[in-house]
Amino acid sequence: MAVIDVWAQLPTARFWREKWLASLMRWTAQETPSTDTPVESLLAAMDEAGVSMSLISGWSSPRGDLISNDEVESAIDRTPSRVKGLIGADLSEPMEAVREIRRRAKTGKFVGVRIVPWLWDLPPNDRRYYPVYAACVDAGLPFCTQIGHTGPLKRSDTGRLIPYLEDVMIDFPELVVVGGHVGFPWLDEVLTMIRKFPNFHLDTSAYALHRLPEDFVKIMKGEGKGRVMFGTNFPMLTAKRCLEKLDLLGLDEAGKEAFLSGNAKRVFGV
Repeated sequence: MAVIDVWAQLPTARFWREKWLASLMRWTAQETPSTDTPVESLLAAMDEAGVSMSLISGWSSPRGDLISNDEVESAIDRTPSRVKGLIGADLSEPMEAVREIRRRAKTGKFVGVRIVPWLWDLPPNDRRYYPVYAACVDAGLPFCTQIGHTGPLKRSDTGRLIPYLEDVMIDFPELVVVGGHVGFPWLDEVLTMIRKFPNFHLDTSAYALHRLPEDFVKIMKGEGKGRVMFGTNFPMLTAKRCLEKLDLLGLDEAGKEAFLSGNAKRVFGV
């Protein structure tokens, strides 16, 4: 059965130097690297778990690009059949972000846009995002973001779904949204968003599957069956670690196929 990882990244040395990473590295019991993460390490982790494709993202921040779109594209060029990109967008220059999205979308190497709200300390309904949403709709690209609490040493409030992401989906009814990192502790809001917006999706990145909240598993097996996608948050977690207790979720074969690759194929067109 095919597996697609919809949330991965190849951190650079400057990414690893960010002080907010301290809590996350402590949480995952890892030493902080000091060099760029090579694409070969991702491919090895994919092969170990039978992952056919990973989506890697640029990371734009107020301090500049922590992972640039050029660096993402370079990794894609080395293994285009295994890796696709998610465009990072600079909210401090909204029109430049729009031009960047339009330009990268034409290459066929990028299948979405990702902005991590806590990096900017700006919730998704801030006016600076709105040109980005329009560019996503025009380019036919999903908008990917982080929902729920924040592991790094940054405020979690920007990951709350209601009212922040709800406002966005009301204002942009054509926008396809993928919320990463499950959405805990606001799982009641996750369920509300699934019921309200047919173009709202989620991924399980940052969680080994046996550690998913029980209420989230219920969503996966119920109303969210066609909405939830597999993700790792590599290199913080590997696919092998995430998938090792997949059978404990109790998904039927159709549910397992949708979760591991079917939903991602449909949403991202891969």
